[in-house]
Amino acid sequence: MPSCVGHRKSSEPLCPQVQEIVPKKNEELWDSLSQQFTTNDFEGRAIDWLAGAVRIPTESYDRMDAVGVDPRWEVFGPFHDFLLQSFPLIHSTLKVTKVNTYGLVYHWQGSDADLKPILLAAHQDVVPVHPNTVKEWKYPPYSGHFDGKSIWGRGSIDDKSGLIGIMASIESLLEKSFHPTRSVVMAFGFDEEASGIYGASLLGEHMMKVYGENAFAFIIDEGAGFGEQFGTVVASLGIAEKGYVDVRVDVASPGGHSSIPPPHTSIGMLAALLVEFESNPYEVHLARGTPVYASLECLAAHAPSLPSHVKKNFKKAATSNKALKKVEDYFFQVPAFKSLTGSTQAIDLIGGGVKTNALPEQAWAVVNHRIATESSVGALIERDTALLQSLASQFNLSYTAFGVGQSDEGVPAFGTLTLSEAFMKGLEPAPITPVDEHPYELLSGTIKATYNKHRGRALRGEDEIVIAPGIMSGNTDTRHYWGLTEHIFRYNHRNQGNGSALAGGVHTTNEVIAVDTFLEMILFFTGLILNADESTGL
Repeated sequence: MPSCVGHRKSSEPLCPQVQEIVPKKNEELWDSLSQQFTTNDFEGRAIDWLAGAVRIPTESYDRMDAVGVDPRWEVFGPFHDFLLQSFPLIHSTLKVTKVNTYGLVYHWQGSDADLKPILLAAHQDVVPVHPNTVKEWKYPPYSGHFDGKSIWGRGSIDDKSGLIGIMASIESLLEKSFHPTRSVVMAFGFDEEASGIYGASLLGEHMMKVYGENAFAFIIDEGAGFGEQFGTVVASLGIAEKGYVDVRVDVASPGGHSSIPPPHTSIGMLAALLVEFESNPYEVHLARGTPVYASLECLAAHAPSLPSHVKKNFKKAATSNKALKKVEDYFFQVPAFKSLTGSTQAIDLIGGGVKTNALPEQAWAVVNHRIATESSVGALIERDTALLQSLASQFNLSYTAFGVGQSDEGVPAFGTLTLSEAFMKGLEPAPITPVDEHPYELLSGTIKATYNKHRGRALRGEDEIVIAPGIMSGNTDTRHYWGLTEHIFRYNHRNQGNGSALAGGVHTTNEVIAVDTFLEMILFFTGLILNADESTGL
């Protein structure tokens, strides 16, 4: 398997692959459902399920008040009614628990209680649609419009395709009278787009209480899918997430009439501080043993269109720093690769001043940071603190960073500079999921089996799809589930074509998913449940 943990020896092959894994005991059921999912009747049901879910605007917002206080949560009630009406067998067979009113946990009891259950996760909420952008949509954002090929609307990809795909798979298995040996649990948060404070956070606590630490064989949540890269089809199986912290920069100085200004106002000093951030981006290097390195390793091994000199250097990169630097220089020509590899910063919010003829007494900004898997919140805080020390002295500002004074006490200051965590405590990078154990192999083999089955292919010789470890550019609800298993995957088996995981209008206008892609997602979840049910290695 790809060596994401530790370093690959130069004699070891790059990115070895597993064969497809197809259900054996349930082969007839697998074949039957695979055929059923291609029928016009089932396609119509799948369209109705997803389009109906999209039509309910389950928007979540930053800094919402608690459930029961903020009325904006109430839209999730009709969404639950829709799920109840659409998936009757699930709701009559599985145990359903509601956590904090709108969080959902479904438990499908298996016949062997000694087997660890699997956890299938998704989120009910969607990113809000700004009213000013509605006219930019090809079809109304909550219409769930089907144009004969695709379903349009907010949430059609992120993440109602995942949630409805899981539900459709289990409803179909129940219709075939399938009874699992291994228990299956579904967990659906309702504020993933706002960090899961009221949803997944409490779902995680609930599941820890009910199931216990390290209770699940694996967790799969939203993530990337598969698409063409350098002449081959690559599935990016997310095994890690970056850390996250928003740093607030506050500058305060004396007010007064703007006709008698000081050399630098609060806004002027803040501007200089922000320029200091942007003039000093994080130094980024491709490090051996990281998920990004392992992902690129798979391209070097299996992508026919990758230049031969890059492949040659990657074979040497395990032991040669010079070769590693050449690989880094090649891939870092693409800004997305560089951003995915290292820590990043982006100045996203700013404010200050109340009137044009009044000196601003306060000015502030928020800098969003995504933290590389090999770094930490502490390292980031230390770096930001040191970065602004010189300017704090230059402007004669009393400097406090994250609750610790940085200036000499007793020395008169013109104003203050304060760094703090803006909204919530920083999130460390997620633990990296092992790639040399059976859960990773099971997911990889299921991805291949699904890809081949959906296209009517039997795997012969060369792989049709390459499985590569990947990393999420954002964070998922799994941030609240770390204690439940060490095997956490972010993957939705979505056909991205030549685009990225964020293609298809995710978080912007004209979000859309092809019905064929959605049907293949349902097939994937079906295969995963059946393969996990038969596995003796989980």
